[in-house]
Amino acid sequence: MLNYKRYKKNPILHYPEREWVNKEIEHAPVWCSVDLRDGNQALIDPMVVSEKIEFFQMLVNMGFKEIEIGFPAASQIEYDFLRQLVERKLIPDDVRVQVLSQCREELIDKSFEAIQGIKQTVFHIYNSTSTLQRDVVFHKDRDAIKQIAIDGTRMVRERAKDFPGKIILEYSPESFTGTEPEYALEVCNAVVKEWGATKENPVIINLPATVEMTTPNAYADVIEWMNKHFDNRESIILSVHPHNDRGTGVAATELAMLAGAERVEGTLFGNGERTGNVDLLNVAYNMFSQGINPELEIEHINDIIEVYERCCKIPIHPRHPYAGKLVFTAFSGSHQDAINKGVHAMNERHPDTWEVPYLPIDPADIGREYEPIVRINSQSGKGGVAFVMDTYFGFKLPKGMHKEFADVIQALSEKQGEVSPEQVMQKFREKYLDMKEPIHFRRIRIDDLSGETDSEFDTKVTVVYTNYGNEKRFEAVGNGPIDAVQRGLQEELDVRIKVLDYEEHALQGGSNAQAAAYIHMLDANDGRVTYGVGVSSNITRASVRAIFSAINRLELGGK
Repeated sequence: MLNYKRYKKNPILHYPEREWVNKEIEHAPVWCSVDLRDGNQALIDPMVVSEKIEFFQMLVNMGFKEIEIGFPAASQIEYDFLRQLVERKLIPDDVRVQVLSQCREELIDKSFEAIQGIKQTVFHIYNSTSTLQRDVVFHKDRDAIKQIAIDGTRMVRERAKDFPGKIILEYSPESFTGTEPEYALEVCNAVVKEWGATKENPVIINLPATVEMTTPNAYADVIEWMNKHFDNRESIILSVHPHNDRGTGVAATELAMLAGAERVEGTLFGNGERTGNVDLLNVAYNMFSQGINPELEIEHINDIIEVYERCCKIPIHPRHPYAGKLVFTAFSGSHQDAINKGVHAMNERHPDTWEVPYLPIDPADIGREYEPIVRINSQSGKGGVAFVMDTYFGFKLPKGMHKEFADVIQALSEKQGEVSPEQVMQKFREKYLDMKEPIHFRRIRIDDLSGETDSEFDTKVTVVYTNYGNEKRFEAVGNGPIDAVQRGLQEELDVRIKVLDYEEHALQGGSNAQAAAYIHMLDANDGRVTYGVGVSSNITRASVRAIFSAINRLELGGK
């Protein structure tokens, strides 16, 4: 039996005064990518310098203005990487490079050495404040842990006085979610005071869910409580750094923004320790889907994926929000039908906003294709198959034909699993367009009888065809070419057929336009019905080919 009694509920803040529940996200936060530090340290095969430079440049091109590049005092490769950024002048003037350091003098000194020549630096210091780590890791009381933060702040402040560039202090009470809120507030207030923060020279106070320990609403409560109780609030930029241990990193981030967070640290696609950091792209695309400018250049997600997968050596999960190969797909037949109808409605109505069932955004807006939207398997319905034929190949199947052809594809999918669009088209050719045996239409001549005779019919056709390879011909009259060909084939083949319905449409524009014709045909002897399909640059020839296709599908030829 699952031993759930070993675990206890993490304490939550009793905060009935909360106001975040009545708020909405209205604008983008300050985004800070920690891919090159928090993300990179979690990789099985960490990035080499050249990969980090490529990744950094991608982040810059995406519009990130704050990028944490690493722990230069702790690793020679991170030190060298930072120095290359400086020496190769790869840091734009409007981008703040962020470095991380523990509150230790030798590490702070090494970090200041690494950032020489940088115009703007976020100097990020931290120490763990949680109840558990104070007890089992540091064996220090509250005052001693607070003093570590104060001493670290003082060391950065003293060195910043003589530094030629701008230094912005960031402080994180690591393991904030395991820290008593009133104590975390005490430590943060002490840091702000020691720095001498002002509205013009603020401190970034970063409240990390180093380990996600509670529900997102509980995290939002404590963020709002901190936000409202800081001593010198106007001198603070409130930042959050969520992880995803409970699988709710995105939700926690969004609720924290409602609670007052102005800045968010995270990674692309949620890379990071254990279950990862919050996925900044997920949060940004969520805002985008609500009509809010995320203030990041993220309209070409495939390009981002390509660099990410190559540098991080981690594939994107096929179900990953917005980025996964399957997220704009629908296997369910009812979903496929709804997507089909939604797209057609959009094309007809031309609304100002995107509204298609099951597709929260237009895939094209983020550089995805319509092609993978509908996938066909054994669970797919008639609407999905029709959608593929229309979207991929331009065949607008008559509604009555949807089930007939879907049954063909369903039989195939039950044998092999998923059916590709190309295989769908292959079956369409096999069952309809190439259904030319045993009787094969060759050519037709049409004569207009209007006003020439007393006949009730206005059209005469002369049709040449082959039956099992033997050339034959017949003449017939009717009201229009389709009726005349039908009458002629009845007599020629000694069958009873009836054209129940007829549809046609253009397949493509221009001088080489092709037309598709669909004939719904009844075998009057036994009641069987089917569709035939023909394609030609001449609509009459397309119609006649559709008749012959239906005759062969009903196995009425060759008699």
